[in-house]
This record gives sequence, structure tokens and C-alpha cells, in this order.
Amino acid sequence: MVTRVRRARVEDAGIVSAVAAETFEMACPPGTAPEAIAAFIAEHLSDSRFAGYLADPARTVILADVDGEIAGYTMLIGREPTDPMVAAAVAGRPTVELSKCYVRANFHGHGVASALMTASIDAAAESGAASVWLGVNQQNARAIRFYEKSGFQKVGVKHFLVGEELHDDFVLELTLGTASSMTE
Repeated sequence: MVTRVRRARVEDAGIVSAVAAETFEMACPPGTAPEAIAAFIAEHLSDSRFAGYLADPARTVILADVDGEIAGYTMLIGREPTDPMVAAAVAGRPTVELSKCYVRANFHGHGVASALMTASIDAAAESGAASVWLGVNQQNARAIRFYEKSGFQKVGVKHFLVGEELHDDFVLELTLGTASSMTE
């Protein structure tokens, strides 16, 4: 399996939306109502939303391609946090949010997430950011382990709305310049 990463283009909106819809549920805690997941996907992960994300100069979407098939994606947002809980927790400025980091289930364990993370951190560093932050559901142990292995540290908490359900997330931050040991 050969993994390649590249920046997504506006014409990739449909495929990124499809992968987003396929993978979003994996990040939700057990017991999240299917209708809440469907509402979140419809509101935030549609083709038209991704077309808008891809046209936004503050956002970078990175795709992982494995042997010609899209295996996963990340989305970076180069804006200061608007959530007061996040703004208080994140120390490095300027900062970039790693808003989305998803790999399709059939590609888990093949290095796709690591390739996406490396490309995402490189893109954040190239933008001049001092740190990268993300929110991850407190019950998502697999993702938390991956992020911590990638060099992120817990710095706070925040809330995340899925449909009408409010979930608790950890806020994790990676100070750029310390990222060189992230994949060792």
C-alpha cells in the first residue's frame, strides 16, 4: 500500500464529504443518537459545506490517497479560537486548529493517520503557527492515544454539540518546534 497526501481542491468537495459522512460516527461516544449524528453530518459535512471549506483561504484540507482510493482527510483552520474555553487553554499563538482528522476504518493500522498528521503539522508550521490545537471526545481513547503519540498534550476541556447532544472534549495542543519527535 502506497500512501500519498495532497491538499484537497474545490472539486474534491464531494469525495471529502462522503469520507466525512462515513467516518464521523467513529469519533462519537457510544450512545450518541443516530439522529444527532445525522443532523451533524447534514449541517457540517455536506458537499456544499465542504465546497465552502475548500474555498476558504483560512482552511486547509489534506487528503490521504492509498493506491488511488481516498483513505482519510484532515482539516486545518488558521484562525484564533472563538470558544472561550479553548482560547483560555491554548497557550501558543498564533495557533491553528486541527478541526478534523479521520481515516476510513478499512485503512486503520496502515500508517494513513500518521501520514496525514505529519502533513498537517507541516502545513501548520509553514503557515507560521506557534501551535496546533484540537478537540477530541473524552471517551475516544484510541484517538487520544494517537494524538498524544503525535506529541499533543491535554491543556483543557471544551464542549462539542452533535445535533442536540452536548459532549465533553479534551483540548489538546502541540507546540510547534517540538514536533520533530512526534512520529518516533
